[in-house]
Amino acid sequence: MGLRYSADWRTLLWTAMGPAVVALQFARPDLVPFLWWISCYFALSFGVIAHNHNHCPTFKARWANDMFGGWLSIFYGYPTFAWIPTHNLNHHRYVNTNGDATITWRFTNSHTLWVACTYFFVSSYYQSGPIKTFIRKAKATNPNLYRRIIGQYAVWIGGNAALLIAALYLHGLRVGGLLWVASVLVPAFFALWTIMLFNYDQHVHTDPWSQNHSRSFVGRPVNFLLFNNGLHAAHHENPGEHWSRLTAVHAKIAPHIDASLLQQNLWVYWLKQYFLAPFFPALGTRQLGAGPMHPPDRLKRSQETADVELGEAGENALSAVRPIA
Repeated sequence: MGLRYSADWRTLLWTAMGPAVVALQFARPDLVPFLWWISCYFALSFGVIAHNHNHCPTFKARWANDMFGGWLSIFYGYPTFAWIPTHNLNHHRYVNTNGDATITWRFTNSHTLWVACTYFFVSSYYQSGPIKTFIRKAKATNPNLYRRIIGQYAVWIGGNAALLIAALYLHGLRVGGLLWVASVLVPAFFALWTIMLFNYDQHVHTDPWSQNHSRSFVGRPVNFLLFNNGLHAAHHENPGEHWSRLTAVHAKIAPHIDASLLQQNLWVYWLKQYFLAPFFPALGTRQLGAGPMHPPDRLKRSQETADVELGEAGENALSAVRPIA
């Protein structure tokens, strides 16, 4: 069952600390006002870990990876298999161009606070299509994969139901209900919403037809806290690479990326883009290149290139789920 990369001892530590913070709130509801936001952070980290896990499985044994995916699902807010059809097999293939369920420019290419805040709801709706198709194909062609998907839904629903029942049993309807909402439900929603906000900010106004396909946040604090999730260009260049090795990948490609896409501080970027740019437009982003909706004739993505970009977990899933005849 061993780890494939030793750096994932920190992954395991994080996935133990998050539930421990929830357990502490269950034991001491009076601590919820001080700890709920920490649960939000850990739920978000679970989402990042789930993303990493689906690109580069954490354990050597499949059964251990399946169990780990279920554990992540409980606190992340959704079964983690959904990363495969929406992200590994879709977003990495089309990278914010036509066909990507997570495109940032579906109704507008304006980069405003309103568009960023509502992106979650738009993207969630359109990601449901690839998820349903993936489940339908698995049911029709791969019973084992289908059972694993259903099992993850059962763990996700059952785990959250168990936490709700425990909260109600320990503290009654009013306190227990509020405890579950604050320590479990709100963090899960925060994680899902923020993961999609990150995707939006990492691709809005970038040029998917060149090396400038992603915006990266290169500061050390955010990359420590989120397992190098800020190094997005490096991730897209090497989707199957382990998160701990992305710093080296980023160092190689950074000189070839437009400087405006290498943001040092996420909070400063948000401040300038969403609160200052409406008054001082020069502080906001500008579309690089012709835009994702205008593919240049000389740069048509080949199917071979797209397949390479899927990452290890995506390739395995693609080979396992054949199209329905």
